[in-house]
Amino acid sequence: MLQEMGVAVWWPAADAVPIANQQLPAPQEAPSSQPPEAIASRAQTAISAAPLIGALPSDERHGRIARMHWPDLQQAVHQCQDCGLCAQRKNTVFGTGPTSVAGSTGAPTPVDWLVVGEAPGEQEDLRGIPFVGPAGQLLDNMLKAVRLRGAGEPALGRQQGIYITNVIKCRPPGNRNPQAAEIAQCLPYLARQISLLQPRLILALGRFAADALLMGSQPGVSQMPLGKLRGQVYAYQGIPVVVSYHPAYLLRNPPDKAKAWADLCLAVQVYQEKTG
Repeated sequence: MLQEMGVAVWWPAADAVPIANQQLPAPQEAPSSQPPEAIASRAQTAISAAPLIGALPSDERHGRIARMHWPDLQQAVHQCQDCGLCAQRKNTVFGTGPTSVAGSTGAPTPVDWLVVGEAPGEQEDLRGIPFVGPAGQLLDNMLKAVRLRGAGEPALGRQQGIYITNVIKCRPPGNRNPQAAEIAQCLPYLARQISLLQPRLILALGRFAADALLMGSQPGVSQMPLGKLRGQVYAYQGIPVVVSYHPAYLLRNPPDKAKAWADLCLAVQVYQEKTG
């Protein structure tokens, strides 16, 4: 039938043995001197990092970003075209806080808190500022409610020692979740921001912020529900990290605002213990 249709037919030689009937050598396990617990931990780390490994930026690019001063870093983010998000953005969203304008030395003043969200939304894309709109108003109100030096002192607010940024610096279309390759391209920018800002505490808001900050130190973090990550203190490069819900999530799930407030109180406690 195939010959009548003009399709070439190839017949194997008579002495060929079908692959299915061949005896393949059994796989051999390499001997290991490590205890089973260490192997399992390493395997879990590989699983949690797997979605990002293939998209990681080159060492050259990462090293170049890691050497940038603050103005150069801002410019690099503004001009970045290293993933597809640049095609539809109106503005990049670098961050906002007391160091939005760095001095001539390019070294920003260290901040008390660094708040890390996930990605810009529509309003953030239009204005180039993170956490504007209803979610930003909720975050501002929560931060203003935190008083670190007693009721008689000004509340901790957006302009008082807090810098706010996102893992992703450009808005994903339709506010969809960031993709692994997009996160991988933006992670060096966030890492350099943290290195220059030297925050005393990091507040990670949402799943992608928690994954980006804890992936290197907490095996299997991407498989853990965000609710399971709450209530504990982690570390990024020696900086305390507290995980909580994203304000946009809280607007959709008001009952969890009490949990987010508990997270904020934990962050205040950790900050106070660190600063004395």
